[in-house]
Amino acid sequence: MSGEVLQDGDLIVRELGALRHITLNRPQALNAITLDMAATMTALLRAWADDSAVGAVLLDGAGERAFCAGGDIRALYDAVKSGDSLPEKFWATEYHLNVMIARYPKPVIAVMDGMVMGGGVGLSAHASHRVVTERSAVAMPEVGIGFFPDVGAAFPLARSPGFTGTHLALTGSRIGAADAIYCGLADITVPASRLPELPAMLADCRGANEVRARLAKISVAPDGGRLAAARSWIDRCYCADHVEGIVDLLGGCTAEDPRAALQTIRKASPTSLKVTLRNLRSALLFMRVEQSFQQDYRIALACIAGRDFIEGIRAAIVDKDRNPAWRPDKLEDVTPDIVDCHFQSVGALELTFPD
Repeated sequence: MSGEVLQDGDLIVRELGALRHITLNRPQALNAITLDMAATMTALLRAWADDSAVGAVLLDGAGERAFCAGGDIRALYDAVKSGDSLPEKFWATEYHLNVMIARYPKPVIAVMDGMVMGGGVGLSAHASHRVVTERSAVAMPEVGIGFFPDVGAAFPLARSPGFTGTHLALTGSRIGAADAIYCGLADITVPASRLPELPAMLADCRGANEVRARLAKISVAPDGGRLAAARSWIDRCYCADHVEGIVDLLGGCTAEDPRAALQTIRKASPTSLKVTLRNLRSALLFMRVEQSFQQDYRIALACIAGRDFIEGIRAAIVDKDRNPAWRPDKLEDVTPDIVDCHFQSVGALELTFPD
């Protein structure tokens, strides 16, 4: 019982009772979202918000490998190389969509099955009902490609227990269902085998309490996570005010996990690390998630104007040599001025959101 198909293509849109079901349908690209997909989802959600026939919205991804592994970064790379304005259009559209999901007047259920990274976190972490499975692998690995955890992720990560959010942002570590719930990126675990039941189960729901009750009927306790047990070394090492201090504290540990975290951080863009830490620390002071998206947009445009993001994409997915040449290539050479330029106003391009 999957419902009437309203639209096919990169997005499959179905109607089943009061439920509207959007499936990201680029499984060969791990359901990475494009500008057209983000614009179409925005138009659909806007139309459904005031439609009395619509009770809830379900978001999921085609295939079993990913809900959404991020945005189409190869398209962004090609656009920058050609001088096209796609990046600023894409991020503005994506961020507005994410905020619409965060503020949506009806329940939005995001099924975070498989890989959930970058833009996938933007679509899911701000939803009202965030479902993970035993196959979920959630991460914001952007510092490894010269970018930063965007899509408003700094807002929940800054509020994760202790300094677990800082650890996840600076290492890009993948976490499963239990840890995603622990750090505030997900709410409930449902076995992957029961996901096909969701559309029919939610078809007549018209409120958050109804959705929550239906999901609870098929929920299970997730397998044990690792973050809670790692709090002792995470909180001790990531409490430092500067990335250099975090590196020094991790370097003083002898256990395997902090040493592994240190090795990962050392491979990341030094500029991205410092920008990410400042973004996280400032997000803790924000009262509304919209403030994180406004700041993310400034940082994203600065990354496009810089060098490391394009170099990171080149090394990861264009030439695939996995050997980016960061500039600067040492933390101590990333001056306060370099970091500051990522947080400057972008003038007429500033993102605005309705109250």
